[in-house]
Amino acid sequence: MSTGSSSQLDLNHWLLRLVAFIIDSIIIGIVAGIIYFFVIVALIASGGLWFVWGPFLLLGFLLGILEILYFVFMEVSYGATLGKRILGLQVQMVNGSKVTFEKSFIRNISKIHGLLLLLDWILGVVTSGNDQRQKYSDRIAGTTVVQLKQPFAAATPPPPPPPPPPA
Repeated sequence: MSTGSSSQLDLNHWLLRLVAFIIDSIIIGIVAGIIYFFVIVALIASGGLWFVWGPFLLLGFLLGILEILYFVFMEVSYGATLGKRILGLQVQMVNGSKVTFEKSFIRNISKIHGLLLLLDWILGVVTSGNDQRQKYSDRIAGTTVVQLKQPFAAATPPPPPPPPPPA
């Protein structure tokens, strides 16, 4: 388990974060798809120019807003999103305390658009900092992602049953 800061780039950590983000994006994509479907039906029913270009603008905006809301809510409430929890990761302040709403919002603002998130990750990897597990917005917010347990690790087996009483 890696909970302390490290000055060396940990590619496994970044890969786990990427997989967690993909899991979370699938969850958000399903919710956004359902909302998007109902909005499109309403736009088609109302007619107008929105039918031509509105849906394309709406989907990107909807995904960005849903991602920020989901990530902030999950990190403040549970310390991790579902993807991070599956992979044994947790978001916390650099001093080890629970992340606050404001700090979680700052670290997740780059999720409003995919290009901003990519730049956030690249800047986090290529620039120097005290903790190489931080994306750039983590450094600004004073947060980090730590690995609490090994991903997909089997639960500890239950203790063996007591021996039968002597006959």
